[in-house]
Amino acid sequence: MTNLRQRQIMDTEVMAGEFSSNQGGEHSLEKSIGDIIRETNNLSAEQVENILTYQREHNVKFGEAAVALGLANQDEVLWALAQQFHYPYANQTSARLSDELVVANKPFCDQSEIFRGIRGHLSSTVFNSPERNVALAVISAESGDGKTFFAANMAVALSQLGGRTLLIDADMRAPRLHDVFKVESKGGLSGILSGRAGGNALCKVVGLPSLYVLPVGIVPPNPLELLQRQAFGLLLQELTKKFDHVIVDTPSASSGIDARVIAASCGAVLAIARKDKTRADALHLLLGPLNRGATKLVGVVMNER
Repeated sequence: MTNLRQRQIMDTEVMAGEFSSNQGGEHSLEKSIGDIIRETNNLSAEQVENILTYQREHNVKFGEAAVALGLANQDEVLWALAQQFHYPYANQTSARLSDELVVANKPFCDQSEIFRGIRGHLSSTVFNSPERNVALAVISAESGDGKTFFAANMAVALSQLGGRTLLIDADMRAPRLHDVFKVESKGGLSGILSGRAGGNALCKVVGLPSLYVLPVGIVPPNPLELLQRQAFGLLLQELTKKFDHVIVDTPSASSGIDARVIAASCGAVLAIARKDKTRADALHLLLGPLNRGATKLVGVVMNER
């Protein structure tokens, strides 16, 4: 983060309120930045008094004073500010999610800002129609193009809007989302489609209250056959009614036609291409059949990662 960006975040504290030792309340919105920093860092009364003294002497915000005295860091101040404005992202003081989740771990970086820009496009082109229950399939021509990276971060970005968001791992050949989000992968999608899943297979993501993940579960020997069953389409219809946003990660086209089958059931598809790697003919081969069907192609994202 640039110094200018840090300065802008710090300046925003004045809108959020200063530290008040007698300010209570159970919700973050009722607490000042100072209260949240104190609780998060387990500051003693003496440390708090030192911060207040520094704050008065140097005419700075509580967060700036805490950072100057080495009692908090920039990430912890940003976390406190996000808590006050109900902007969920991975708590820097708790177990982190995968480093791939830049929107969750570093929501104020330039890369996260790009995801928010694409989120605005998807919100208006895919998820804006209440009468159409549509899921978004994320596809790519080759393995390693970054579709799982994109799907995971876009799901986080959509969940930060406050609507219920579901990320489905439909890559039943090489699933990764359970590792990315550190969730259990037992019953999962394969269990549901084979009629073997018991209980709720959805996993809630810790620290991101509006985000749920449906992992693959046990990798089946017949992924394409499971996806071509009527149960998959019926499942998507049901889930798109219950969630505001549904994103589906898919196998690469080089693994077979799974992604094409998934996209047809989702109703909308976004393709990922990797800079200096994805071949134009491979991308054309991937998108050609989609253009001739009912599935809506909402765009192609060039991944430089």
